[in-house]
Amino acid sequence: MDMVDLSMTLEELDGGNWGDPEKGATGLIRKCLALRRKPLKDFTNDDLTRMILQKISLEYLVPTAIERLVDNPLISGDYYRGDLLGSVLRVDLDFWKDNLELQEELNMIILDVVQAYETLDPLIKSYQNINSGS
Repeated sequence: MDMVDLSMTLEELDGGNWGDPEKGATGLIRKCLALRRKPLKDFTNDDLTRMILQKISLEYLVPTAIERLVDNPLISGDYYRGDLLGSVLRVDLDFWKDNLELQEELNMIILDVVQAYETLDPLIKSYQNINSGS
C-alpha cells in the first residue's frame, strides 16, 4: 500500500469538492465537509472516527487509523476508549477484501488486544476477589 501524503486534504487526494461546509444541511454534514478540507496530519482521533463511521474516503483514512492503532489499540476520540478501533471494526467487508494488507494489520491489532485481555482477565478477577474480601 502506498503511503498517503498526510499534508494533503481529502479534497486534494480524491480531487472532489463536495461543497461549502457552511451550507451543509446538518451539523454532521457541515463537520464532514470541513474535514475534507483539513490536512490528514491534523486529523484528531475523533475526526478519523467520525469520517470512518460515515464511510468517507476509507482508502485514505483507514490506513491512517491503523497506523495510530498499532501504537495504541485503545486510543480514543471523544466517544469512548477504543472508539477509533470500534469505527475501523465497523468498516464493510468489501473494503477489507480489496485491502488485504490493511486487513492483516488489523488482524494483528485485534490479536494483540485479545491476548492482552486473556492475560489480564484472570489477574483482574483474582485481584477483585482478594479486595472484595477485605
